[in-house]
Amino acid sequence: MSLNEIRKAAARIVGFDPKTLDMGPVVLEAGALRQVAPYLKERGYKQVSIVADETTYEVAGRRLYDAIATEGISAHVTKITPNKQGDVIADEASVVQLMLDAKAKKAEVIVALGSGTLHDIARFTAYTIGIPFLSVPTAPSVDGFNSKGAPLIIRGDKQTIQTIGPEAIFADLDVLVEAPPALVAAGFGDMLGKYTSLFDWKFGSITSGEVYEQVVADITMKALLDCVAHVDEIAERKEEGIRLLTAALLDSGFAMLVFGQSHSASGAEHHLSHFWETTFLREDRRQILHGAKVGVACAEISAYYRTIIGDVSAKLPAEQQDAVKLELAKVPDEAEIRRLLTKVGGPSQPSDLGIDSELLAAGLREAHRIRPNRSTMLKFYNDNR
Repeated sequence: MSLNEIRKAAARIVGFDPKTLDMGPVVLEAGALRQVAPYLKERGYKQVSIVADETTYEVAGRRLYDAIATEGISAHVTKITPNKQGDVIADEASVVQLMLDAKAKKAEVIVALGSGTLHDIARFTAYTIGIPFLSVPTAPSVDGFNSKGAPLIIRGDKQTIQTIGPEAIFADLDVLVEAPPALVAAGFGDMLGKYTSLFDWKFGSITSGEVYEQVVADITMKALLDCVAHVDEIAERKEEGIRLLTAALLDSGFAMLVFGQSHSASGAEHHLSHFWETTFLREDRRQILHGAKVGVACAEISAYYRTIIGDVSAKLPAEQQDAVKLELAKVPDEAEIRRLLTKVGGPSQPSDLGIDSELLAAGLREAHRIRPNRSTMLKFYNDNR
């Protein structure tokens, strides 16, 4: 859906504030990178901070820097320092690195050049020092480019902090189609996770009265089904497949903006993924792509929910039992989810991620505590054993 279509759909929500979706251009096309510098000049920015890592700088950062300089704008590049495992992570050190650089250079705007982690660092920094940021994705790997939530690692634990969305988005298909296959598969995995996140959101509304917006759920489901329907084009990394995947990821992000929270896009599968992530950090292990974890976690949650549905139903009123079973039937089984993950060349089993049966079991017992205010079926089951 276009941003205007999403605005029209969101207008049907009682009390929706149109300002929620106020932003500059959302460009998804070949050559979009060339539009960034003219946009910055038009907006009157004089001092620009580009946040990147070594890879994204080589992929697009050098060209972007030169283009900005050609417009007579002063630009500074902050390459986020990897941790001792060689991973760039959104933790205190990364945020402080960018914050100090941006403040020292008197940055008026931050350009996030990369995938999800670099956006989280840029988003939180921009929010904290009171300036806007632009989104320039370099891979269709996550749905967080345009969200307001910044998942950060604080003292080894995952915390999502509500900050700001981007002022504008420039997603260049010429760059995106060259993204590593693992990142494309990760973006597809992040989208597959909407099967279980949408179920969990509905479960929370049925069993605990959690606020539910059908319009937001519909936007997310359409984005998900578009990806599934075009899995072959995505797997082959055709331009149209990458465009559809990127558009779906952006639509999922816009759905979160409309609702103001991440219910539509983040349920037990994300909590399980975050549990694995923080465990790996504590054990000084290399990190795994977010979407890769989410896709595998989605398959595991789909299987686990079918295992525990009887116990959960026994603790619900009759009308809730029927409604929950009906919603769970809409979630593909684990075999289908793993088939789709394999189709795009991504991991499909916990063992593919280095996750053993003990860590998987621990996550199923403990992961719901990452977002204790989120009414997932995983939380309900663990709280009512």
